[in-house]
Amino acid sequence: MTTITLQVPDSSDDEQRDTVRLIAAKLYEWGKLSLGQAAEMAGLSKRAFADILNDYGVSLLNYPPSEMLSDAGNI
Repeated sequence: MTTITLQVPDSSDDEQRDTVRLIAAKLYEWGKLSLGQAAEMAGLSKRAFADILNDYGVSLLNYPPSEMLSDAGNI
Protein backbone atom coordinates (compact mmCIF):
# COMPACT_ATOMS: atom_id res chain seq x y z
CA MET A 1 0.00 0.00 0.00
CA THR A 2 1.25 3.49 -0.82
CA THR A 3 1.48 6.12 1.89
CA ILE A 4 0.49 9.70 1.09
CA THR A 5 1.03 12.55 3.51
CA LEU A 6 -1.44 15.45 3.44
CA GLN A 7 -0.96 18.74 5.19
CA VAL A 8 -4.28 19.88 6.58
CA PRO A 9 -5.10 22.62 9.06
CA ASP A 10 -4.96 21.64 12.71
CA SER A 11 -8.13 19.86 13.68
CA SER A 12 -9.49 17.36 16.12
CA ASP A 13 -8.86 13.65 15.79
CA ASP A 14 -12.52 13.22 14.75
CA GLU A 15 -12.06 15.59 11.81
CA GLN A 16 -8.90 13.78 10.72
CA ARG A 17 -10.70 10.44 10.92
CA ASP A 18 -13.61 11.82 8.89
CA THR A 19 -11.21 13.17 6.25
CA VAL A 20 -9.61 9.76 5.78
CA ARG A 21 -13.04 8.10 5.61
CA LEU A 22 -14.26 10.64 3.05
CA ILE A 23 -11.23 10.01 0.84
CA ALA A 24 -11.68 6.24 1.16
CA ALA A 25 -15.39 6.53 0.33
CA LYS A 26 -14.73 8.64 -2.75
CA LEU A 27 -11.96 6.32 -3.99
CA TYR A 28 -14.41 3.43 -3.58
CA GLU A 29 -17.11 5.38 -5.45
CA TRP A 30 -14.70 6.12 -8.32
CA GLY A 31 -13.74 2.43 -8.55
CA LYS A 32 -10.15 3.02 -7.49
CA LEU A 33 -10.47 0.86 -4.36
CA SER A 34 -12.47 -2.25 -3.58
CA LEU A 35 -14.79 -2.21 -0.58
CA GLY A 36 -12.19 -4.14 1.42
CA GLN A 37 -9.35 -1.80 0.45
CA ALA A 38 -11.39 1.29 1.28
CA ALA A 39 -12.48 -0.20 4.60
CA GLU A 40 -8.87 -0.97 5.48
CA MET A 41 -7.84 2.58 4.58
CA ALA A 42 -10.61 3.93 6.82
CA GLY A 43 -9.62 1.61 9.66
CA LEU A 44 -12.98 -0.16 9.65
CA SER A 45 -14.40 -3.59 8.93
CA LYS A 46 -16.11 -4.01 5.55
CA ARG A 47 -19.51 -4.03 7.27
CA ALA A 48 -18.80 -0.87 9.29
CA PHE A 49 -17.43 0.91 6.21
CA ALA A 50 -20.48 -0.10 4.15
CA ASP A 51 -22.69 1.32 6.92
CA ILE A 52 -21.05 4.77 6.76
CA LEU A 53 -20.90 5.19 2.98
CA ASN A 54 -24.24 6.99 2.88
CA ASP A 55 -22.85 9.57 5.34
CA TYR A 56 -20.47 10.61 2.54
CA GLY A 57 -23.02 10.49 -0.27
CA VAL A 58 -21.70 7.21 -1.68
CA SER A 59 -23.84 4.22 -2.63
CA LEU A 60 -22.78 0.74 -1.54
CA LEU A 61 -23.99 -0.55 -4.92
CA ASN A 62 -21.27 0.92 -7.05
CA TYR A 63 -22.66 -0.45 -10.30
CA PRO A 64 -23.49 1.75 -13.32
CA PRO A 65 -27.18 1.64 -14.37
CA SER A 66 -26.20 0.82 -17.96
CA GLU A 67 -24.45 -2.35 -16.78
CA MET A 68 -27.46 -3.29 -14.62
CA LEU A 69 -29.76 -3.05 -17.65
CA SER A 70 -27.34 -5.05 -19.78
CA ASP A 71 -27.03 -7.74 -17.11
CA ALA A 72 -30.80 -7.84 -16.62
CA GLY A 73 -31.21 -8.40 -20.35
CA ASN A 74 -28.84 -11.35 -20.20
CA ILE A 75 -30.79 -13.09 -17.44
